[in-house]
Amino acid sequence: MVSATQSAVSSAKVMQPSSLSADSVLNFARGDPTMYRAYWEKLGDRCTVVISGKDLMSYFSDAGNLCWFLMPELDRAIRRLHRAVGNAEVGEDRFIVVGTGSTQLFQAALYALTHTDKPDDEILPTSVVAAAPFYSSYPEETDFQRSKLYKWAGDAYSYEGEGAYIEVVTSPNNPDGAIREAVVNREGGKLIHDLAYYWPQYTPITRKADHDIMLFTFSKATGHAGTRIGWAIVKDKEIAMKMVKFMELSSIGVSKESQFRAAKILEVISEDCLNPEPNKVVNFFEYGQVVMSERWEKLREAVKASGAFSLPKYTQNFCIFTGKDTDSNPAFAWLKSKEGLNCDDLLREHKIVTRGGKNFGVCPSLTRISMLSPDEEFNLFVERLAAIKGSNSNGSTNY
Repeated sequence: MVSATQSAVSSAKVMQPSSLSADSVLNFARGDPTMYRAYWEKLGDRCTVVISGKDLMSYFSDAGNLCWFLMPELDRAIRRLHRAVGNAEVGEDRFIVVGTGSTQLFQAALYALTHTDKPDDEILPTSVVAAAPFYSSYPEETDFQRSKLYKWAGDAYSYEGEGAYIEVVTSPNNPDGAIREAVVNREGGKLIHDLAYYWPQYTPITRKADHDIMLFTFSKATGHAGTRIGWAIVKDKEIAMKMVKFMELSSIGVSKESQFRAAKILEVISEDCLNPEPNKVVNFFEYGQVVMSERWEKLREAVKASGAFSLPKYTQNFCIFTGKDTDSNPAFAWLKSKEGLNCDDLLREHKIVTRGGKNFGVCPSLTRISMLSPDEEFNLFVERLAAIKGSNSNGSTNY
């Protein structure tokens, strides 16, 4: 039987003319969240913003705020959304720092945690680690500026350095969707929690996250990657001030037009969560849960039909947002070749582009596949995947 939510989700899907052929190359290496477009299209003008030529001209948004370029409307919208979802602590003693996506905020956090007034010849770069499989961009982002303040030091599981270090904890993890805690846990360590995927469409919300530095991004929360908005929730005022200083020196703040649009969309989501109205489109997170669940079901069926691959197994948990036990449906599938082959190469032979395990600090028999592509691309992908036959087509789909 089809639930009311599933029916509402189906009505929200808008058919687009297909531009794919049977020979099209499918790029599933990117995490571009275009699958949510149908939902926002269904909402019509509810998220439309109008900006006149005289608006938003000053550098300053709120000169009295620690983050002086953060628009008050976005500050309120971020806090309201987190309270509605229950995924992060946003009390008035927490500082919100806005950035051009969470990538810029990651750089700001590294700067804030390592900046010192010592002379250059007395500075030893702080090691930055993350547990493998780690997000593939962390090494490049950490070493991009060749800073004297910090350096990439690899897998947290094998880290043997002494003294100060920074561990990046990504939860749910990118690429494998696992719920993570810190691994190193030594004196002198500092943590950055990347919670880009800690939203109900990807994982059960089991508690309010309450860490020293928490990074979120508009792109993965709502699908609006092109708006380029991220935010950090920071406990320590001095760290927040240093992060703001980094933003000031690198870009003199963040686009007000982007903040204005983000604030409007976040307010609409919060309102639909807190004050649902009958006969309206389901709230965004309910929509996302159904779509992601359907996609994971199709993927597991394709993997079973193939027999050449396996997928992680996730357990149900009670979600405080939905009020019931829910499944994890991560934004990425962590696919493994059961025969130990280079999984990325194998899929490329079938015109499916993915991001191989070596990019994430692990073996090439694993590869990451985005679950966020448009319907037509995803459906063609699972069709091709099912047609790749392994030596045991009746094997387990989980590892």
